[in-house]
Amino acid sequence: MTADRPPTASLARRILAALAVAAAPVLLTAPPAASADTQPVATDCRPDDSTACVAAMVLDEENEPVADVALTISGGSGFSETITTTADAPASVAVPEVGRYTVTIDPATLPADQPLPEGAPTDLEVTAQSGATARAAFRVGAGAAAPSTPSPAATQDTGGGEGDAPVVDDGEGVGAAPEGDASERALTLAQVWQQFGSGIRFGLLLALASIGLNLIFGTTGLSNFAHGEQFALGAALGFIFINQVGMPLWLGALVTIAICGLTGLAQDAGIWRPLRRRNTPIMQLMIVTIGLSIALQYLIQLLIGGGSERILSSNPRPLTLAGVTLSTASWLSMIVALVCIVGIAWFLTRTRIGRATRAVSDNPALAAATGIDPDKIVRVVWVMATSFAALAGLMWGISYGAFNWQLGVQLLLLMFAAVTLGGLGTAFGALVGSILIGLVVELSNLVIQSDLRYASALVILILVLLFRPQGILGRRERIG
Repeated sequence: MTADRPPTASLARRILAALAVAAAPVLLTAPPAASADTQPVATDCRPDDSTACVAAMVLDEENEPVADVALTISGGSGFSETITTTADAPASVAVPEVGRYTVTIDPATLPADQPLPEGAPTDLEVTAQSGATARAAFRVGAGAAAPSTPSPAATQDTGGGEGDAPVVDDGEGVGAAPEGDASERALTLAQVWQQFGSGIRFGLLLALASIGLNLIFGTTGLSNFAHGEQFALGAALGFIFINQVGMPLWLGALVTIAICGLTGLAQDAGIWRPLRRRNTPIMQLMIVTIGLSIALQYLIQLLIGGGSERILSSNPRPLTLAGVTLSTASWLSMIVALVCIVGIAWFLTRTRIGRATRAVSDNPALAAATGIDPDKIVRVVWVMATSFAALAGLMWGISYGAFNWQLGVQLLLLMFAAVTLGGLGTAFGALVGSILIGLVVELSNLVIQSDLRYASALVILILVLLFRPQGILGRRERIG
C-alpha cells in the first residue's frame, strides 16, 4: 500500500490543517475603521534625519478631533512640553532625542459633554524615531472606545511608505485614464513588478527561517511549533542589544545569533535528547513544542513589553533597483539571506557533516550503522535551525521597520505552509515553498485587502494538504 507520508507526517498535517482553520478568523479580522493613523500630521514639526516629532490628538466617539485640550509630552532627559489640540490636525512638537515619551491628557480641559471614559488611562506611551512622527490619540465621550496608541510601525509618518511603488502621474490623475489606456497599463505593470520585488524579499526571509524548521523535521520527524518564537527571539534580542544597549549592528547581530544558537543547543541537551532516549512518541513531542512556544512568547513579552518596537532608531532610506523600491536595509537583508541559503546548500552537499545530516534524514538507523552519530547530527541541526531563525527574525525586524512579541505566532503558519508546499523534510523544499508563499502573499495585495493577504497562504496550505501532501520536492513513500 502507498501513502504520501508516514503516519506521523499525516498526524502533523492534520494538526496543521486544524491550526490553519482556527487561525483564519484572526487573520481575516479587519482593523478598526478609523484611528489617529488616518488623520494628517500637523506641519508645526517636520521630521528629518536629525529631528524626531511626537504628535497627539483627541477624538470624540465619532472620530472627530476635539479642540482646545491640553496635552503634556514628557520624557527623555527631563523634557516636558504642553500642547493644545486643534480641530484641523494633530498638534506636534519636536523632541530632543529618540526614545519613549509619555503623552498625558488634562481631563479638566475637556468639554463638559466629552468626558474621558471611566477607567481610561490619562497617559499614553509613544516611541520617537529620527525622521518620523510618532502619534498618539485619546478617545473621549460617553460612547468612545478605550484610548489606544497605534503601534510604532503605523505611527511613523515619513511622507512615503517603505516598499511602496513610485506613483506614475500623467498629469490627469490615474483615475482619469480611460479603460485600456497605456498609462493605466503602465501603472498596473509597475504595481505588479513592485509587489513581485516585495514578494521576493518576503520569501527569502521566510525561507531563511523555514529551512531550520524543515531540517528539524527531516532529521527527527518533529514538527516544531516553537520555531516561530525562535524567529521572534532573534528580533527581540536584536532590539535589546542594538537599540537599547547601543551595540553596532554587526556586533549586536553576532551576539543575537550566538545566544539563539545556544538556546538550540540547550533545548536539545535538556529536552529533546532525553525524550528521544525514552522513545517518546512524536505526538507527545509536538505537544511539548506547543508548551515551549507559549513559554517563549511570554518570555519575549517580558523582555520587550507588549507594544511594537523598532530595532533601528533611524528611519529607513528607500533605494530603487530595477524598478523596485525597498529600503536599503531590505536590499541588504535579501543579499544576506541569499548568501546564507546558498551557504546552507553548499554545507549540505559538499561537507562531511552536511552529507551525514542528509543520511540521518533519509534513514537514521542505516546512518548509525555506518558510524554516524545521529544524536550529534541532530544537535548540530538544532543549533543551525535556531541560529538561522534568529538571523531571519533580526533582518525581518530591520526590513519591515517594527515587530512585536507575537511575530512568531503570526508567521509560524506561513513557515509551515512554505515547508509543506516545498516538501516536508526536504532540504531545499523550504526555499521553493517560501518564495512561492512570499509572491502569493504580496501579489494578492493587488486583488484583495492587505489585511487578508496571509489568508491566501493558508488557503494554499490547505490545498496542498488535500491534493499534494508530499509537496513540490517531496516524494511518496511506501509503508506497510
